[in-house]
Amino acid sequence: MTENIKLEVVTPEKSVVSEDAQIVMAPGEMGEFGVLAGHTPFLTTLKTGPVKYRDATGKERIVFVSGGFAEALPDRVTVLAESAERRKDIDVQRAQAAAERAEKRLQTGSPDVDYFRAKAALHRAISRLEIAKSRSL
Repeated sequence: MTENIKLEVVTPEKSVVSEDAQIVMAPGEMGEFGVLAGHTPFLTTLKTGPVKYRDATGKERIVFVSGGFAEALPDRVTVLAESAERRKDIDVQRAQAAAERAEKRLQTGSPDVDYFRAKAALHRAISRLEIAKSRSL
């Protein structure tokens, strides 16, 4: 039997996930990392992308996170994200609209457009759409 670890994904507004997991994979700033029970403690920053985990029954789950930090301990992983939502809760129409708005801002070429902010918004929207589309896989 696989030993489980506790996964907590929280934002400033709410707790998104609080459950046992067999393994947690997350988008670390220096690359994706995985955590199993008994892992060496560490703290890292996160990139925008999917936190994937297998729940206690072995079913794969995915949570979109936008930046933040992850702390791994031998018995738990805590993700403190700027924003997060479960794959099943992603509003595809809203994400598509956000991608379109960001693309329009980038295409204007106006000096008033914050290029890095628009590029980050586009990346978040595309990541959310990719995660939402993975539901059918």
